[in-house]
Amino acid sequence: MIKTVGVLGAGQMGNGIAHVFAQYGYVVVLFDIARNQLDKAVAIIGQNLERQAKKGAIPESLIGETLGRIRTTVEMADLADVDFAVEAVTEHEPLKLEIFRKLDSTVKPGSILASNTSSIPITKIAAVTSRPDRVIGMHFMNPVPVMKLVEVIRGHATSDDTFAVTSGLVARLEKEMAVSQDYPGFIVNRILIPMINEAAFALYEGIATAEDIDKGMKLGTNQPMGPLTLADFIGLDTVLAIANVLYDGFKDPKYRPCPLLVKMVNAGYLGRKSGRGFYTY
Repeated sequence: MIKTVGVLGAGQMGNGIAHVFAQYGYVVVLFDIARNQLDKAVAIIGQNLERQAKKGAIPESLIGETLGRIRTTVEMADLADVDFAVEAVTEHEPLKLEIFRKLDSTVKPGSILASNTSSIPITKIAAVTSRPDRVIGMHFMNPVPVMKLVEVIRGHATSDDTFAVTSGLVARLEKEMAVSQDYPGFIVNRILIPMINEAAFALYEGIATAEDIDKGMKLGTNQPMGPLTLADFIGLDTVLAIANVLYDGFKDPKYRPCPLLVKMVNAGYLGRKSGRGFYTY
């Protein structure tokens, strides 16, 4: 029975994951190494809950109840007694592996360790722990409170029980589950990132302006936003990191990151979060 959930990382994804678990009645321990990031996360969760209440999606009474179920900490040791942990740190493989080594030695035996990774193989993450059967991928979409999908990825050693518990959690959060095999990029990013990368190539090769590339894909294929706008929203550093995971994982030149994307990341043009990407904000 899952009652307490640990969330590692209080960034955009982490605060969204903490939000939905707390909203649906789970006690949440939100961990980050930076106290100011934790404070910012709680403020954002409060704002998003108020937005939900104004739209009539939740009763106003749920705002205080939800926030009351979230405890923040800068000490990983405070995750020791959680029943289920979700890692949502930067999409950087060495960091994730180090986090899982520490998490494995911190969290009580038997608890499930999940990763919100969007591309890194779960089998590889699980292999650095003493409980590979209790490790699983639980990839939420951004923004977490709004998006209905959760990709669930079984590693090579993930047990049936771990999968059953995780799929049950997805249902209790009123999300939809898509199950993926454990290959780089899983389902969504296996398809999405090459599309964004190809849009970057179209710009790089002078086929069209960023505005016309996005207009073509929005109006021509009925996407809610164009691929370059979406890249800026995701963060070009994250897009490049996932593109590199695909390229390294499959060794197929069709996944080669666009040189323009690489150059922009090197220049610090990361999209919305830096104020400049394919567009200026």
